[in-house]
Amino acid sequence: MFETLKKLLFIPALLFYGILLAQDSSISINQPTPTFFKSRIYLAAAASAAGYGGGLLALSNAWYQHYPQSSFHFFDDYSDWLQVDKAGHIFGAYTAAKFSAEAWRWAGLSRKQRIWLGGLSGTAFMTVIEVLDGFSSGWGFSMADLGADIAGGGVYIAQELAWNEQRVQLKFSFHRNHYEEPALTQRANELFGNNTLERMLKDYNGQTYWASANLKSFLKNSRVPNWLNIAVGYGAEGMFGGTENIARDKNGIPIFNRSDIPRYRQWYLAPDIDLTRIKTKSKFLKTTFFLLSSFKFPTPSIGFSKKGIEWHWICF
Repeated sequence: MFETLKKLLFIPALLFYGILLAQDSSISINQPTPTFFKSRIYLAAAASAAGYGGGLLALSNAWYQHYPQSSFHFFDDYSDWLQVDKAGHIFGAYTAAKFSAEAWRWAGLSRKQRIWLGGLSGTAFMTVIEVLDGFSSGWGFSMADLGADIAGGGVYIAQELAWNEQRVQLKFSFHRNHYEEPALTQRANELFGNNTLERMLKDYNGQTYWASANLKSFLKNSRVPNWLNIAVGYGAEGMFGGTENIARDKNGIPIFNRSDIPRYRQWYLAPDIDLTRIKTKSKFLKTTFFLLSSFKFPTPSIGFSKKGIEWHWICF
């Protein structure tokens, strides 16, 4: 359940990519590569290596050294958290691929080079974390997570090769749940943390992952605004444990049992805004819009679950 928290260590590298892009967002990769692009390639490569290597070092020092290590082993967690964590893996690999490829575009690599390098590095970023998990006695190498990592990078590569653009972007949003029962609040605090940032990173009940499709990209001759998207979201509720709402002590005795609370999946349908398609001459705004494009814009939505159909005035 802490995989999202561990991935947070790679955010500085992604933000550095954003700073690179802000320097010159007007260069076309179709132009012949001038000599000074070589220095950009070296800079992008150095930034990737430093950011990723530093992230792994920080991850090892801050996370893995505090838990017992073991020989490499596998771990089946496919059924955990109603697969919301797997959606997070797809999103994480996709986002890393998108940022990486854009940095290589800035560096002047050809279209196919930056597509493949960006897409494969996005999957590689996530897969190395799985390898580290494989040597941790509390977890293990998850084939389901690996499949999600490959899918995330594949979504980016496939769209670029097919359309030369990301017509369907993967996005993230979060809402914090509040519980009336003190026992549920205590359990949530123990599992997910007490402050909002911890909850956003750990609480799968509050995370929603979106596939946001740009309408104009599919309806070229329509009068639909260039920035208007339609998004399908996936999340889940009622989860106070990975596979069941029961917690046991080291002797196997239940210390928390709320199996009466239903665990269920939720789907959403909502309009969205593609910030990257808003026209502006400002390099700062272009970069800001690109960085924010990984988050779903809050809008009204329709929710679908086994509870029925629900209307939400604002959906996060």
